[in-house]
Amino acid sequence: MLLTILGALLFIASRTMNNPNFVFAKFSNPIRNVAIVLILLGISSSTIKQIDAGEVGVQSIFGKVSESTLSSGLNLVNPLASVTIFDSKTQNYTMSGVHDEGDKEGDDAIRVLTADGLEVVVDLTVLYRILPSKAPTILQEIGPDYKDKVVRPITRTMIRDNAVYYDAVALYSLKRNEFQTRIYKDIESNFKKRGLVLEQLLIRNINLPNSVKQTIESKINAEQDAQKMQFVLLKEKQEAERKRVEAQGIADYQKILSTGLSDKQLQYESIIAQKEIAKSPNTKVIIMGNKSTPIILGNN
Repeated sequence: MLLTILGALLFIASRTMNNPNFVFAKFSNPIRNVAIVLILLGISSSTIKQIDAGEVGVQSIFGKVSESTLSSGLNLVNPLASVTIFDSKTQNYTMSGVHDEGDKEGDDAIRVLTADGLEVVVDLTVLYRILPSKAPTILQEIGPDYKDKVVRPITRTMIRDNAVYYDAVALYSLKRNEFQTRIYKDIESNFKKRGLVLEQLLIRNINLPNSVKQTIESKINAEQDAQKMQFVLLKEKQEAERKRVEAQGIADYQKILSTGLSDKQLQYESIIAQKEIAKSPNTKVIIMGNKSTPIILGNN
């Protein structure tokens, strides 16, 4: 459009200079030719619009939005129309308490009140995209800044509205997935009405008040101590059982020795022991008595 306007101005100037009495009259024809070239270039550039991959374009003429969209590639457009480009790829919006980590500078985490009246801080990332077919509706009803007008306020509101159904500790631990699923459904429904698709909702972090953190840590430590004590008691019980079994075994063995061994059995065991002694390389002489224990003479 700028080239067309510049060419039109040069064309008017060339017509003005086309006067024999004018000192620059000899430049009127070259200037006119340049003006015509600029006008043609301006018209061609205004008529052809390139849309990059992952984008969609929407035309509007004097405030009226076209219902059709421009897909990626080269498109013929009305030279008088303005084209608004929308990103149709996956986008993310992060609200975090860490400086320079979210879309907003500073602490942009979501502070919510739970069912037990405690304030919980939530860090969150929303993955979403626009429906290309809904781009004209988004331009007409919301505008190109749909991130700040729709994504941010709806997400923060839905989180606050659903957090009141959970206690702080449950939100932090047992009910976290349930909470995430619940707010996902509410945000998805609201996005769909406005031409947006919610792809994923990521709860990055849930920060509890310091007093609650200390209570949880104390509880965890107490549970760990209790588990440790149970382990010690179980170990002691097993050791006591082992000693009882060992004592019972010794008692049974002594009982067998006192009541179950006969003279012949003792004589048999003695013969076996004497054979083993006789095999010893250190044994030199074995003197056997009739009933007594043999006398063994060694090398020394």
